[in-house]
Amino acid sequence: MTRLSAGLELAEALTDAARQLHGTTTPQDTLRTAVRLTVDLLPGADHAGVSEIDRGEGLRTLAWSDDLVRDAASPELPHRERLWASPVVRVAAGDNGLGEGPLAGVGVRSVLSLRLRADKRRLTVLTAYSRDPYAFDESATRVGRLLTAHVGLALNSVTVREQLTEAMHTRDLIGQATGILMERLDIDAVAAFESLVRASQRENVKLRDLARRIVASTDN
Repeated sequence: MTRLSAGLELAEALTDAARQLHGTTTPQDTLRTAVRLTVDLLPGADHAGVSEIDRGEGLRTLAWSDDLVRDAASPELPHRERLWASPVVRVAAGDNGLGEGPLAGVGVRSVLSLRLRADKRRLTVLTAYSRDPYAFDESATRVGRLLTAHVGLALNSVTVREQLTEAMHTRDLIGQATGILMERLDIDAVAAFESLVRASQRENVKLRDLARRIVASTDN
């Protein structure tokens, strides 16, 4: 295969991957799709997972290709700390204790971790695992970074859509609850909303949750 044809094939594969990622409807669905695509597209990848690393709470696995990833995604792995300083970390057999501990125990010989999101406290990381030592070369890393860029865009997009949907639902709930209070207390909309806010503060309950309770009580 020529360099040009290989490049075109990769471009087509990434275009299809982007289409699948942007077709997801929830952040969790996006992450599951990202894990599957990583195993399908990334040269050398046998397994993949997405983890969230919190400075105070440690590591939590959000999506995985199989149960092996749960064992491999150990917060004690030395390369995890390097992800705070670098968006891409490659670890091969014999590096930083990879030949020992949880990874060796499940047959993993090399790892490629790529950051999806980062702030001062928390990282979201896509990690590929291989049974072959030194599986992830510069070419594989380049594919991984391109795929990660698409995953990040899709994840941001679906998160915003979910937040907007929730905001619209919350607005509708508060509107319904305000209308119910207007009818029950024979007051206008401003007074009903102020009553709702005061009750929320008094009971230390989110306005959305209080509105949901009022609407549910009427439905029942």
